[in-house]
Amino acid sequence: MHTGLVSETTRLTVEITGTVQGVGFRPFVFGVASSLGLAGHVTNAGARVLCVVEGDEAACQTFVRRVQDDVPSLADVHHVSVTASEPQGASGFVIVESQQVDQQRSMAIPPDVATCPPCLEEAQDPADRRHDYPFICCTACGPRYSVVRDLPYDRSNTSMAAFNLCPQCRAEYEDPLDRRFHAQATSCVSCGPRLTGPTVDQTVGALLAGSIVAVKGLGGYQLLCRADDAETVQRLRDRKHRPSKPFALLVDSIEMAEQLVELQEAGRAALESPEAPIVLARALPSNGVAAAVAPQTSLLGLMLPASNLHAMVATRVGVPLVCTSGNRSNEPIVIDDARAAESFTGIADLVLKHERPIERRADDSVGQVVAGEFRLLRRARGYAPRSVPLSSAGPTVLGVGAELKNTTCLAVGDRASLSVHLGDLESPATLAAFEATVADQIAFSAADVALVVHDLHPEYLSSKFAASQDIAPSLAVQHHHAHLVSCLVENRYEGPAIGVVFDGLGWGEDGTAWGGEFLVGDAHRYDRASFLRPVAMPGGPAAVREPWRMAVAHCVATFGDVPAPVRALFGERPVDAVIQLCADPATLQTSSIGRLFDAVAALCGLSDAVSYEGEAAMALESLAAGAAGTEPGYAWRGTDPSDVVRGVIGDLDSGVDRATVALRFHRSVATFVVDTCSQIAGETGLDTVALSGGVFQNGLLVERALPMLRNAGLHVLQHKVIPPNDGGISLGQVAIGRAALASGQ
Repeated sequence: MHTGLVSETTRLTVEITGTVQGVGFRPFVFGVASSLGLAGHVTNAGARVLCVVEGDEAACQTFVRRVQDDVPSLADVHHVSVTASEPQGASGFVIVESQQVDQQRSMAIPPDVATCPPCLEEAQDPADRRHDYPFICCTACGPRYSVVRDLPYDRSNTSMAAFNLCPQCRAEYEDPLDRRFHAQATSCVSCGPRLTGPTVDQTVGALLAGSIVAVKGLGGYQLLCRADDAETVQRLRDRKHRPSKPFALLVDSIEMAEQLVELQEAGRAALESPEAPIVLARALPSNGVAAAVAPQTSLLGLMLPASNLHAMVATRVGVPLVCTSGNRSNEPIVIDDARAAESFTGIADLVLKHERPIERRADDSVGQVVAGEFRLLRRARGYAPRSVPLSSAGPTVLGVGAELKNTTCLAVGDRASLSVHLGDLESPATLAAFEATVADQIAFSAADVALVVHDLHPEYLSSKFAASQDIAPSLAVQHHHAHLVSCLVENRYEGPAIGVVFDGLGWGEDGTAWGGEFLVGDAHRYDRASFLRPVAMPGGPAAVREPWRMAVAHCVATFGDVPAPVRALFGERPVDAVIQLCADPATLQTSSIGRLFDAVAALCGLSDAVSYEGEAAMALESLAAGAAGTEPGYAWRGTDPSDVVRGVIGDLDSGVDRATVALRFHRSVATFVVDTCSQIAGETGLDTVALSGGVFQNGLLVERALPMLRNAGLHVLQHKVIPPNDGGISLGQVAIGRAALASGQ
């Protein structure tokens, strides 16, 4: 029945910013508009998606709601602005050619994601035209960050530009009902990149025969070998000059993963997620993996295939494969085909390449389940450079991170974009990658940087870069302050809060090495409320490489000398020379909890020399995880660990099992955290605690401390998507930099 009512029509211009390019957003918008009977168009405009819709007013409002709330899984909408105008009689809805704009105010480039299940099903179907095609992808999966050259994210601005679509792929690309509609990296065996060098079957045969193979992946080359062959794994260690740092494992399925580790629900979800990170989990007994894969730790790091090429290799080999970054020790992952031959000479027996260029490197992300939640320890492929929301908009600030586990961060508007994990800046190649990443971030944002923020340590190469650059004025911020603020920013908490920041070391404002810090503050300021009693760090960097030196330092601080049982344990080590260094006023002092972990590990006979950061502490955690005792932790006297050191040495001397000693030590540190936070809370009235720093990668410590803190009436903030280690420093730096600009510093 005709009601006499006339539907109102309108025209809306909808501008959407965020991670909205390369994630199937324009096809999604097309589908929404078409289903609502709206006319208009959608286009990429610089770093934004611009929509114009015309039609029924109610339908237009529904359109606005849906493009904010019902977005593709890989999209991340930051802002939506809507402008109404008079209808112009548009008909039909189309995707139009991207617009070139001068200013691109976002770094919202989507990360690479693993091949989705529908694509994998196609690739495994002998009747499908993409059967066994290594580079199969669609709008929901495949390479993004590693192939993009410029914005807007169109095929012409990616490393796929050289591969012209065949008629069949072109038809899919232009069909609004196809899931490859405007999938920029789509291709097939007829028109896409191809493998070069050995075939997949030859690669599989070589792996099964015990060879080491370099494979070109999404964000760089990787080195693969059988994980169940002890001789092959050791050969890889020898060739790569990587004595003991654990290798990751590539498995072909969740079923294979469950044969190797105790897989919690959150770990399974992370493995099967589009990000496909390496997931650390407790190894099962008799898992069949060579001990050399992950010596001195009870954890194994597993990942599912990130591409169909990985899936083809892993499935056909049928056993777990070591899958580690394709590089020499302490250098960045190799992405350049020309360098691959040189880089892998003497390491790989075979190199499997392909024709698609890698524009920028991205290592595999790493995380673990702690207290039932998956938390990142290394943020790279799958997660970076996805941005983090800030509390408000502000000037553009660049944070250049620390020396180890470096990331850089650019804050533009009300978002902060962290780079992928870059690694330790000690090698010239990594430093060059760091400088290229900074240039990349600034170029993509097209924003004027107002401030460059760096660590207080003057000898960090990132600090030296900041001092010598001509980008913007620079500001030094204290290492542990940046840790605290990174945790606050991630949790969208303004502060102030009690920050428990435990790590190996960071340069303190008093010229000592901090690392056992209880701070009270926010992005604007902090106070050092309490800290572990400092001890000598004899030999400086040598004390990091040789944890027995820290054991001597803590013995000297506790007893004034080194007890006979400890001297006997350290054998021919120059103990007396180190004692003299401890007494030298010029020797660096440290409050580091990380160094205390090293000392206890050395006293337990685990690691008196290490080849990578955190090795001794990881060994101590794994030892403690195997204990079943209920003994309480050792007593503390305020912030003085002397009684803890006495207890450890006394127990060991009386024959107490080392695992029990390690567990008691972890319990004592957890108690120290809770008691000190409770005291500070009573003094300040604050009830929020933020945990940050590399020591809080220790799952055993966190799982012990969390319930105790909560039972003490404290609200706890933790890292989840930002690493607690130095990989999160740059985020804290940009927030502190903005606060400094706001206050006129």
